[in-house]
Amino acid sequence: MSAQLQAYHEKAYTDGFFHVSGAHGFLPVKEPLTRLPEKYAALQTIMEEMPTNKVYPDVPGTLATPNGIEASVAGLPDYTALVQEETDVFIIQALYRAYTFLASAYTLELSYQQYVIDGNYGKARTVLPAHVAKPLVAVSEKLDVYPFLDYHYSYSLGNYVKKDPAGDLHWKNLNMACKFSGTPDEIGFIMLHVYINELSPALIDGIMKVGRGEEVSANLKRTALTMKEINSRRKEMWTASRHERYNDFRIFIMGIKGNEALYGDGLVYSGCFDDKPQQYRGQTGAQDSVIPMMDIFSGIVDHYPENKLTEYLMDLRTYRPKCIQEFFIDLRAHYAKNPLFHTLKDAGNYEELIYLLSVVNEVYLFRNGHWQFVQKYIMANTKYPKATGGTPITSWLINQIEAVLHYEGVILEELEAHAAQFVAGLSADAAAWYEDLRTGYPLKRKLLEDQVALLQANDIDVALVYKTNQTYKLKDAEEVL
Repeated sequence: MSAQLQAYHEKAYTDGFFHVSGAHGFLPVKEPLTRLPEKYAALQTIMEEMPTNKVYPDVPGTLATPNGIEASVAGLPDYTALVQEETDVFIIQALYRAYTFLASAYTLELSYQQYVIDGNYGKARTVLPAHVAKPLVAVSEKLDVYPFLDYHYSYSLGNYVKKDPAGDLHWKNLNMACKFSGTPDEIGFIMLHVYINELSPALIDGIMKVGRGEEVSANLKRTALTMKEINSRRKEMWTASRHERYNDFRIFIMGIKGNEALYGDGLVYSGCFDDKPQQYRGQTGAQDSVIPMMDIFSGIVDHYPENKLTEYLMDLRTYRPKCIQEFFIDLRAHYAKNPLFHTLKDAGNYEELIYLLSVVNEVYLFRNGHWQFVQKYIMANTKYPKATGGTPITSWLINQIEAVLHYEGVILEELEAHAAQFVAGLSADAAAWYEDLRTGYPLKRKLLEDQVALLQANDIDVALVYKTNQTYKLKDAEEVL
């Protein structure tokens, strides 16, 4: 075993809250706190009163009233000194969650109110009061993350509450500790991501074992099967959260960077950063770690185009816990030196190449399904051209889908060049997968070509773009077509 390989598998990737491993995956090592300690009672009360629906659907909360959040914030004590004394990572995370929710609610409430009036995203507040900014920056420094709403510690993975403490992480059994709209659509939308990540321990375990050379064929197949189940869970989004209700909470997860139409030059954190405007990307599912990990492991990353959109993708890597960033760096170092595709190809392991192709295809299906979400949840509901992370709506995922399909083509070319040598000896599963992947590839290519052509129109026909998914038999969910 090489020194690099040994170091890679012996290293612990943890910050006390997350521990990237086959035991925990990308989830917290234990359930997050549902409430802040009593000494932060005023901040906890704001969190409970804040959602547009304090009690859905009959009791409105602070964000339902124009400028109501200003009065709430004005009455909040300055907890900076208390925050600076905290050493328990679970309390620190809960504080970060609360302050980032408050910062986004306070600044984007004006944007939301304008949307309620005329369907357009209005200008955000661009100055965060010092008694919110200082403790937020302090707690962010403790976690070594940006002082803005994120996916891991704040909105999603560090924000779940089990309805039945003895139950599993199915989205129907989850609530949110902090909320913006408080609707079942918001809860279902983001808690589905936790449900998907319930499978991340099995995924990471399989990847670790492939890296160590343990039963490579069985663990590659297991990885592909886990990705298939992840895609199955992802499709439940159509049921978990109604696409026509996405804007009820989407506005509150918009970022600063890339969204100059909302924040202008940025957000001033009063008393911090010399009172100069700061810019951070918004909370986005693109900050989830499952697909980036699979890009690195499978070799998709080697097919990323060199353009601005890929730069955005790499920038989002910095919006993750440092322990996950370190894991990605080491994973990349290993597979840059030992590319899985070339290792299997050089050894003539064609069944394993089919399993790798299946993994890559599941990444394609995940991204293409996500692209269908964009079409229905975003493009059909608003003309605002930017995603919550500040990336362009119509080209962001297309860029990544193109990379995945290019790599699928490379693997298929290798397999087809040697098919006569291996097809007869394939297992039943591998033979069936190969046939489906081989015959389905041209349809994926044609779908992409047609959609890119439709996106060139000055006034994009979103319904027509969406309909092409059905035309090429790549629809994501029967009930919404």
